[in-house]
Amino acid sequence: MLLWGTLFPMVKLGFSAYAVEGTADILLFAGIRFVICGGIICIFSAIGDRGSYRPVKHSLVPILLSGVFAIILHYGFTYMGLEVTDSSKTALVKQIGVLFYVCFSFIFIKEDKPTAQKILAALVGFLGIIALNISADGFSFSIGDLLILCASFCTVFSNVISKKVFDKVSPITSTGISQLFGGVVLLIVGLVMGGNVRFAWDASLWIMVYICAASIVSYCIWFGIVKNGELSGLFIIKFAEPVFACVFGAILLGENIWRIQYLVAFLLISGGIWISNIKRKKIS
Repeated sequence: MLLWGTLFPMVKLGFSAYAVEGTADILLFAGIRFVICGGIICIFSAIGDRGSYRPVKHSLVPILLSGVFAIILHYGFTYMGLEVTDSSKTALVKQIGVLFYVCFSFIFIKEDKPTAQKILAALVGFLGIIALNISADGFSFSIGDLLILCASFCTVFSNVISKKVFDKVSPITSTGISQLFGGVVLLIVGLVMGGNVRFAWDASLWIMVYICAASIVSYCIWFGIVKNGELSGLFIIKFAEPVFACVFGAILLGENIWRIQYLVAFLLISGGIWISNIKRKKIS
C-alpha cells in the first residue's frame, strides 16, 4: 500500500516532467509503463521457473481478461481521471469499489462470505477516506470522479478474475503476461491517437524508473498474497493506500496535510484494518 500510495504523486510528476497532455499522451504514458513492467516480470518469471508457463495456455483467456480490467480499463480510467481530479479525491473515489466488494463478496466468490466484522471494518475505513477529503465546500462529482469510479470497479473485477486464475497459474507469471498485454494495447492505442511522451536523458528519467520499479514490486507482492488470501480482508487493507498517497503528495508535491482530518483519517483507517484482523490475532 505504501508503494501504491507513492505512485499517485509520482505519476503527477511524470505528467509534468514528460509534457503529458491529453488522452493520447496519457494512454501512451500508461502503455510505456506497463510494457516495461510486464516485460521485466515475464523475464524474471521465465528465469526463475520456466515450468510456470506450461499451464498458461489453458488459462490464457482469463489472464488476458484480467489485463483488460487491471491495466487497459483501470489505468486508462485512472490516468484520465487523475489529469482533472486531485489526488486526494482520486484516493477517495477509488475505494468505493472496494467497499462494494467487502459488502457483497459472496456474489463473486461463494467462500468469501460477508460478515458483520468485515462490513464494520470497511465502513470505518471508508469513514477515514471521507475524513481525508472533508472541506468547507463539501464534495462535488465531476467527469473525472466518474472515470475514477469506473477504475475502482475494474480493480475489483480484475482481482476476482486473478484469484481464480492463480489456482492454475503462478501469480508472478500471470501478472507479467496481463501487464505486458495491457501495456501493449495501451501503447498502440496511444500511438494511433497521436500520443507523444517526451523523455529526456536527465534526472527526470528516474521518475519513470521509480514508477516501474514500485509497480513491479507492489503488484508481485499483492497478487502473491491474493492467491491464498481472502479478498474482502485484503481489500480492507487497501484503505491505507490513500493515507500514503496524501503523505507522499505532501512530500513530493508540497500539498498541505497538516490538518486535523488527516489525523482522524489515520486513526479511522488504522481502526478499520485492526477490526478486520481481530479474529486472526486471537487465533495466532
